[in-house]
Amino acid sequence: MVAERADVLPALAEVFREHGYEGASLALIGARTGLGKGSLYHFFPGGKEEMAAAVLAEIDAWFEQHIFGPLREEDPRRAVPEMIRAVDGYFRSGRRVCLVGAFALGDVRDRFGAAIRGYFAAWTDALAQALARSGRPEDAARDRAEEAVAAIQGALVLARALDEPAAFRRSLARIEARLMAA
Repeated sequence: MVAERADVLPALAEVFREHGYEGASLALIGARTGLGKGSLYHFFPGGKEEMAAAVLAEIDAWFEQHIFGPLREEDPRRAVPEMIRAVDGYFRSGRRVCLVGAFALGDVRDRFGAAIRGYFAAWTDALAQALARSGRPEDAARDRAEEAVAAIQGALVLARALDEPAAFRRSLARIEARLMAA
């Protein structure tokens, strides 16, 4: 049962993941959430654009709590492996599309540009900070962080293209080994 706006966000996210922004019609969203147009507009007066923005904000909040924050605040020897485990879980071992990445590649990139840039910048910055705290020079830490985030995104695409979640897990293991190497 949908009691408040937050209850709708997981279903909305999956509709956007499966059908993209343009393909996520209000009829499809209504069918997936069990809400009529009136209820959807009650929760999201700004329509589909507000729905997508709310989903992106929810994703950002999850990553802040489970990935970005720990990378900035915890011991890098714990935070980096935990990032890998959290990423594996969140993306369901490569079976779940990165919605922020999909929006970055689509026609809606400019519409949600600030949220998209913020997500990738926060991830790269937090990981670079952790790597710098572990003793790497700042430039090397930044390079390694960018490489890792790009590799994770690429691994998602590869695992989905091959329909082989094990490819994602193997990539994550290599990424973790490279990040943890002295």
